[in-house]
Amino acid sequence: MKIIVDNKIPYIHEAVEQIADEVVYLPGSGFTVGDVRDADALVIRTRTRCNRELLEGSKVKFIATATIGFDHIDVDYCDEAGIVWKNCPGCNAGSVEQYLHSVLLLLKRRKGVRLEESCLGIVGVGHVGSRIQRMAEALGMRVLLNDPPRADRGETGFVDLSVLARECDIITFHTPLNRNGKYKTFHLADADFFVGLQRKPFIVNTSRGEVIETLALLDALKTGRIRDAVIDTWENEPDIHPDLLQKVFLGTPHIAGYSADGKSNATRMALEELCNFFHIQADFKIVPPALPYMDYSSDPEEAFLQVYDPTRDSDALKRHPEEFEHLRGNYPLRREISFLP
Repeated sequence: MKIIVDNKIPYIHEAVEQIADEVVYLPGSGFTVGDVRDADALVIRTRTRCNRELLEGSKVKFIATATIGFDHIDVDYCDEAGIVWKNCPGCNAGSVEQYLHSVLLLLKRRKGVRLEESCLGIVGVGHVGSRIQRMAEALGMRVLLNDPPRADRGETGFVDLSVLARECDIITFHTPLNRNGKYKTFHLADADFFVGLQRKPFIVNTSRGEVIETLALLDALKTGRIRDAVIDTWENEPDIHPDLLQKVFLGTPHIAGYSADGKSNATRMALEELCNFFHIQADFKIVPPALPYMDYSSDPEEAFLQVYDPTRDSDALKRHPEEFEHLRGNYPLRREISFLP
């Protein structure tokens, strides 16, 4: 069996080489028709566009993406071609929670936000959004939830986006990218959305860049319709809007879910799905490395930010936006360690 693997997927080499007879490692954006022609399976991330142009005429039977999102996979073509695909829902939910937790602490410390007096709006309440809800409530925040698909299934506790626009001090996006249909999220936050905001909230996006319309967000920042923004996912990555990057409070290179714990979860889940499909015994182990020793502060909030402060990632990207892919592909070790109750 031949497997082609994105060469930036961490902790995968030893495990996948126990599974396959032949493994080829390639840059995620560099998969070609010739590369995949005789491959049985692909293990990818978001940078590989799996569509008819890449896959037609190939031997590929199975695709695993070591990511939550799967908008880079043409699922209609794969269904038509009989190619099974799997994603890794929830794999990096803890990592994104850590990112948001640090962001909230930084808003408290540097922007004067009183978290216990603030209302957080969560758009998209799946694996990630649910964890954000629990974390924010533990910090004493009032939380409003918006998730039309869940509301339409009869689940309770959800409100319209207009309620978030009216009542929230911080709004954070955790939706998939749907370009069409009833639950379209492409440019969900457009010019009309920003016009409707009543409390000049902070905006946070760690979902997909296209969920927020770039020029509308930039205009909202310039005109004061929002207080500030924290952006991890961008339209047109890696060619992100330079003015928006310099304007936002924090701008990071799509790494909210990039803790070693989240990465190892994604790699493990992708390989388990591959083994299930090919009926292979999955007896590998994937364990992220330990952090070096650090003398942590006795203050829980300070200790939490010692473990992970997204300012470091933001500063690096703002200094060198042209290195977006390099910063993402060579991300330093980060673990999910909490010092807070």
